[in-house]
Amino acid sequence: MTLAVPERGVIAPQLYRVPDGAMRALNMSRTLVYDLIRSGRLRTVKEGRTRFVAASAIAEYVALLEREAGGDQ
Repeated sequence: MTLAVPERGVIAPQLYRVPDGAMRALNMSRTLVYDLIRSGRLRTVKEGRTRFVAASAIAEYVALLEREAGGDQ
């Protein structure tokens, strides 16, 4: 599963900061994204003091939602 098809020659980001990209990729509020992180439903990684959400973690979370919804909706 891919999040978006990048334009030719453009590399899609693999790590998203919560306010810069994860919120936009998931179309969710900052509060909801941080709640998902705290609950363990959305994985993150840390580099220095910055917390990132990996593109693969976003894809896994979307797949989880699809499984919970029955996958055929």
